[in-house]
Amino acid sequence: MTMLPTPDDRRSACLAALADPTRRAILELLARRRLHVEELAAHFPISRPAVSKHLRTLKQAGLLSESHEGRRAFYGVNAQPLREVEQWLAAQRRVWETSLMKLKRLVERDD
Repeated sequence: MTMLPTPDDRRSACLAALADPTRRAILELLARRRLHVEELAAHFPISRPAVSKHLRTLKQAGLLSESHEGRRAFYGVNAQPLREVEQWLAAQRRVWETSLMKLKRLVERDD
């Protein structure tokens, strides 16, 4: 039986994929328009197989959409995982802000 990835698994995969500067640059290019591997490889001083490996990582993290035209695969950005990470970060920020405000009140309290 195959287990579905949890939100934590998906978030971790997204953050791990974004940790690499080449993958971030690929996403920036794909945010402008759909491209195929050869077009992407022309933007980087790395081999086409290396670009394909980065695309595979981004796809596994759910950050890419893929469509086929003839024999070519075109890639675009799937922003949903980025929105999920953004929401999670906003929730974490609220937790920290609340905790720091409580700490501040405790430290400034006149006893």
